[in-house]
Amino acid sequence: VSSTLYGSRFLTGEVGGSVTHQCFYSIIPANKHDRKYWCKVAGNRVCYTIISTTGYTSKDYAGRVSLEDIPQSGTFTVTMTELKKSDTGTYRCGIGTTNRDLYVSLNLTVLADAGALGPTELVQGQLRGSVTVLCPPGDTKGGKKRFWCKLGRTGCTLIADTDGYVGKSYQGRIFITPQESSGAFKILINDLKKEDSGLYMCGRGRLSSRESPPVVALQVTAASTLPKRPKFLSGTVGGSLSVKCHYDPKGNYEKKYLCRWKEASCSLLVDVDGFVHQSYKGRIQIASSDQENGTYTVVMSHLREEDAGWYWCGAKKGHTEHTSSVKLRIQKESCSSQDPETSSLVKPTLSSPSVYSTPTQRSITGLTHATGTVTESTSTLLPTARPSTFVTSPSEIYHESSSGESRLLPVVLPALILLIFITITILVLSKIKLQKETGEERSTIGNVEATLIGAGLNPVKEQTVEETPSPEKAHDCRTDSGKRRWVFSGTGTANVVSLGRRQRKEILSRG
Repeated sequence: VSSTLYGSRFLTGEVGGSVTHQCFYSIIPANKHDRKYWCKVAGNRVCYTIISTTGYTSKDYAGRVSLEDIPQSGTFTVTMTELKKSDTGTYRCGIGTTNRDLYVSLNLTVLADAGALGPTELVQGQLRGSVTVLCPPGDTKGGKKRFWCKLGRTGCTLIADTDGYVGKSYQGRIFITPQESSGAFKILINDLKKEDSGLYMCGRGRLSSRESPPVVALQVTAASTLPKRPKFLSGTVGGSLSVKCHYDPKGNYEKKYLCRWKEASCSLLVDVDGFVHQSYKGRIQIASSDQENGTYTVVMSHLREEDAGWYWCGAKKGHTEHTSSVKLRIQKESCSSQDPETSSLVKPTLSSPSVYSTPTQRSITGLTHATGTVTESTSTLLPTARPSTFVTSPSEIYHESSSGESRLLPVVLPALILLIFITITILVLSKIKLQKETGEERSTIGNVEATLIGAGLNPVKEQTVEETPSPEKAHDCRTDSGKRRWVFSGTGTANVVSLGRRQRKEILSRG
């Protein structure tokens, strides 16, 4: 036995009357074929079986209790008649071979006079799908708020109401419709989750009101045939986007629309009948509709910052509506550039398996993601664009748009690195050679100068010197013996062109 089992926590009946209790369970093979039971908890905390699907019925309840199991709807119903005051107490409806397996407890109160209570209404929906709950006609006065709450151990927890309250886990996915002339209204819920299964009440006025609203058992089937669809789309101020809405093509829905959700209400923006909300005229339209595949595409242009928020796609047929929600995020600045190498793209939280773009697409001003479809948005309206050609992933768009440069990188980059390496090598070798030559010249000049000074020769009379233009200067110095010598200082170079024969001999003789 696995998964959830739930039912009403409280039952009220009157002496001599009857009560009907419904237990709801997940539709899986183990639950379908296992034993279902109804038992009463005694003072020793043992739950004694009253009736079960094995054919057992307690003698004390013979003829006034029945149990019906309906596996295809995941529910079994227990009916007790000819109620007695002693029937008041705690009961269990459960599944399993013993009375300690999967079960839910409830309290039955038998009063001398109690109002008749109808059976709980069962509403089923698929995981990630949507449901429509009809709340019966009541007071037609428009002053009372309408609410939707979930039954628990301590009472009924408020989920949403027409005063604008919406529980955190239901943001963007629950809508309480306006009250009709008969006083009836509807609760629309989409993007169903497993934890949404349970017992609910829809009503008017306050939760503490004495009137007992009808109980609704919402059952979300775990096995869903609906695909996972993204919950967000992204656009840019001044840009455009498209929303692709889906519905069951076999449903023959009479009306398709897009509305803007806020605080458990949804304002109609555009529909297939030609209606356009006054504040959206000229910048929203239903661009295409495919009845065969069950889709229609809504295009919005000239986006503004205030357009950010939740939007609903809807298809209506009588009292039933198929809905899905998506949240629009608006980026304040466009991340595009004429130079694709310097352009940057701010990526919204999106993903998609395929891309339909070309390398010539450079300007990316907005990206959208709506009910399973991501599209590229540009700064102009897209009524003539085919929805099937829209781009589906911001990260892949950027790489695909830069594919021309990406193909050149493997060729250009190695050549550029090689060229830089060769240039550096040539410069290093040239510097080494220059340093070597400069060092040799300085060494030669220094040796010649030392020899001339040591010999006490006069360079003016006995040699010819050529100097290159430089800041160095020749200083006339005299030795202690009164002889003259020339000292060259500075950073320049001096080349000795010729020496007299006698001076050369004297230099050689001195080593």
